[in-house]
Amino acid sequence: MTLAPDQQPATPPDDLGPLLQPVLDRIAADPNARVDILHKLLGPSACREIGIYPIPPGFKLSVVIPVFNEERWVAELVRRVQAVEIPKELILVNDKSTDGTPAILDQLQKQYDNVRVFHQPVNMGKGAALREGFKHCTGDLVIVQDADWEYDPAEYPKLIQPILDGRADVVIGSRFIGESHRVLYYWHSVANKMLTMLSNWFTNLNLTDMETCYKVFKREVIQSITLKSNRFGFEPEVTAKIARKRKGQPPWRIFEVPISYSGRTYEEGKKIRFKDAVQALYCIVRYWLKD
Repeated sequence: MTLAPDQQPATPPDDLGPLLQPVLDRIAADPNARVDILHKLLGPSACREIGIYPIPPGFKLSVVIPVFNEERWVAELVRRVQAVEIPKELILVNDKSTDGTPAILDQLQKQYDNVRVFHQPVNMGKGAALREGFKHCTGDLVIVQDADWEYDPAEYPKLIQPILDGRADVVIGSRFIGESHRVLYYWHSVANKMLTMLSNWFTNLNLTDMETCYKVFKREVIQSITLKSNRFGFEPEVTAKIARKRKGQPPWRIFEVPISYSGRTYEEGKKIRFKDAVQALYCIVRYWLKD
């Protein structure tokens, strides 16, 4: 909304600077102080609606990032992840990249204390890289992050919120329930929705975006699942396995939250192909019939 000149807010008097500075310094030094002040200004209910809430003491988020030939994107992606003010560790798994990615990853590991890099001996695919990454997680929650800029790390707070609230064990981000997205390939969206529908038939879930990258798990959930898919079959496989009834235990509680999406073109490095959709279809049926 644009205000007319006579409606513009008045400039605060200069003598307020010394009064505000201690508050601003406290806010800058302590994210939870920010939450406390916003709770007082907006109220707790409004803050929770927009994902503003205190992070529990001692909490840590594990961010697992599979990487293959992403020299153009990965350093900036790591910078964006680091900018999210949640205590975290970054686990990057290089899937035998053939460009300058390995050197960039090694430099990032030296630059940041909370970054660990693992190099696969041969190229095996996203699923295999994630399996390797999950083994090394030590955080309370684990989130999957692609190494490009299609998904925005600034959305981590709302993705982990249902679990921290005690309402979920797994959270899945959906590109199809209300947030902004870059307009790109129609047939990709058709394929995504068809695969999600088929997955829902077999799992009896009501997801809107099974193929999304953003999936958050309690660490004990993802480390208790035996995963086998090496490529993009990870998405239907992990969905089938978190949906499966557990003997003598209640099913995992699964939430879906809206996320934004800025898809990239094939010229910009998009890797998924038609054969991956066929593989996903195979995995949907396979992991419903038999592990």
